[in-house]
Amino acid sequence: MSTSISRRAFLNHSSVGMTGLTSIALACTLQPAPLLGHHQARARSVIFLYMSGGPSQVDTFDPKPDLAKYSGQRVPESIAKNIPPIKRSGLSNVMPSHWKFKQHGESGIPVSALLPYTAKHVDDLCVIRSVQHRNPVHGPGECVCLTGVASGERPSIGAWSTYALGSSNENLPSFMAMNIHSDGMQFPQRAGWSTGFLPPKHQGVIINPETGIQFTQLPKGTPKELREQQLQLLEFLNQQHRQGKLNSDALLARIKAYEMTGRMQIAAPELFDWRTQETDTTQQLYGIPEDDSHDTGVACLLGRRMVERGVRFVQIRVGGWDAHGNIKANHTRQAARTDKPIAGLLADLKQKGLFESTLVVWAGEFGRTPTMEGRANGRDHSPNGYTIWMAGGGIRGGQIIGQTDELGYVAIDRPVSPFDYHATILQALGVNPAELSYNHLGRDETPLFNDGGVIEEVFG
Repeated sequence: MSTSISRRAFLNHSSVGMTGLTSIALACTLQPAPLLGHHQARARSVIFLYMSGGPSQVDTFDPKPDLAKYSGQRVPESIAKNIPPIKRSGLSNVMPSHWKFKQHGESGIPVSALLPYTAKHVDDLCVIRSVQHRNPVHGPGECVCLTGVASGERPSIGAWSTYALGSSNENLPSFMAMNIHSDGMQFPQRAGWSTGFLPPKHQGVIINPETGIQFTQLPKGTPKELREQQLQLLEFLNQQHRQGKLNSDALLARIKAYEMTGRMQIAAPELFDWRTQETDTTQQLYGIPEDDSHDTGVACLLGRRMVERGVRFVQIRVGGWDAHGNIKANHTRQAARTDKPIAGLLADLKQKGLFESTLVVWAGEFGRTPTMEGRANGRDHSPNGYTIWMAGGGIRGGQIIGQTDELGYVAIDRPVSPFDYHATILQALGVNPAELSYNHLGRDETPLFNDGGVIEEVFG
């Protein structure tokens, strides 16, 4: 083949260039990072199930019988005095849960009737009931949950993970994020998959679970074999163009962007072809045929398919948990959206032999008060003591860590911060969070930000 064809002409006619030009910033995020593991990894990948809006701990995983005892009353001063003024909200009108709790599994961990499918997996869950931080506002709280700080200016935990380890599949992004039932909080969403001061290539790539990554679709009528030949030619032309342009980081990044975009046009369609590749039984396991759970079911199934193909960090954001009014209707709806898909994910990871190599994390930005907000039968925001859980990835399931007071308001035993569970995620991936660093403005920054440490108990 003659090499006299101009590079611009080739790019315009192949469509790699046109799609690449519109997605250079995105595609630059897709390059694998050097492996920096410090110790034997328990997990290879992470699926972070982020429940935006703040699920109520006292209606899900932290039963408080005394709520009935104090129903309609003010929070006792013995509890209220332990709440820092900045964290106080809703101290009057204690409200019992609408759902009964029952012990499940050999571990006997209690779970609300709200989550019957997840309850079947309690022996795999490490339930942490004592997470707390200082921000009771949604946007900053989401930033705290996923970056550690309310401003959202530091790297997300997904970005730290991919900076440390990259991806084991060079044809797919190392960090992929999906947003289900969006609640419109655009800034904190971006912070949750952003890189902060880390290089842009570690940013999460945003996925539409139904359509995939649009620009990675091959042009109509273009067979994979032809695209592979085009990519080989493109690589040759790129190298020719680089001659005489030594140390051009910008040019190299653009070349890598084109190359990754092209590789994804071959790999991504297969990833998103779950409709023909997954059995009806598997789709039913995730609740995909059901209207309520379809969207989350598709996202969770794709999460399994992603980690199966070597994606390092998958983030699934499910909005809608903000229950200021009528918490019974709100949480019933949210449970219908998420309970079966998440339980299906845990079961499917086991079936595929991926459970031990995949760390699954379930968390919101905060919990909710044990009191009624106003007269609306809802609950207000409460970051004082709330619940998250972890499973798989070397986690010892069937255990509870931490404790809140008798009403579920404040963490009183083994308080845990978002920095702590970020450190634990990295530890599971084989990375010592205290030794992972990036020099930013002359300072060696670590994921701990001078705070936090691994929650060693989760590993048993």
